[in-house]
Amino acid sequence: MVSERFEMRIDSDLLERLDQWRQGEEDTPSRAEAVRRLIEAGLAHDNKGRVPHLSDGEKLIAVMLGDLIKKLDVETETNVDFVQKVIYGGHYWALGWEMQGIFHGHADKQTRVRFVVDVLDMWSFMEEAFEKLSKDDKARLAKEADPWGKHVEFPGFDGNNESEHLGIARFLIEDMDRFNRFRDRKRELNSHHPTLESYGKMLRVFEPIRKTLIGRGLSVEEMVAIFNGRKAS
Repeated sequence: MVSERFEMRIDSDLLERLDQWRQGEEDTPSRAEAVRRLIEAGLAHDNKGRVPHLSDGEKLIAVMLGDLIKKLDVETETNVDFVQKVIYGGHYWALGWEMQGIFHGHADKQTRVRFVVDVLDMWSFMEEAFEKLSKDDKARLAKEADPWGKHVEFPGFDGNNESEHLGIARFLIEDMDRFNRFRDRKRELNSHHPTLESYGKMLRVFEPIRKTLIGRGLSVEEMVAIFNGRKAS
């Protein structure tokens, strides 16, 4: 591995904190080595590099619940003895290693949740309007919004590159019982191709229209405009 040299400047307060940290290490590393270790720890976003944090109250509750479970001989998939040993020994890193389903460090971003909800809402209006179009209007949509207007059905999100968006959509539909239109059809919801840019362009056209959709559906002209919004640069 090739190493490169770089220079950095820090204020005296931060330098003092750095010295206190490295002096607490068993080998009292140099300042440069201490910075390297701290950078590596900060960049370790994988499950095994992340150390779960438990407050004193959470530790007490976990230990007491463990004692109660063992006393009542309750069957559980959680290894109670292991969790208690982690707490008593301070081996909190082990939780991230052995219980990745819980200590994965992921949380959905609210901006992405909002985006997914808006996309699902838009496609709900689009599909419902398409089903009500006359034969002539469907032909017009297919011609004026080619190639997207021929078969109007929400394709989903890309499972490879948009997995968080796909996960949010599936949770909303399958676990929260929202947007039932997409659940009833037993769709995969995996588009197998990137969608975020095109959905974003469509939403910019749809948003001002949505405010007027009280007691009515989309017109064929509005659907054409939304689909053709994908062509915007």
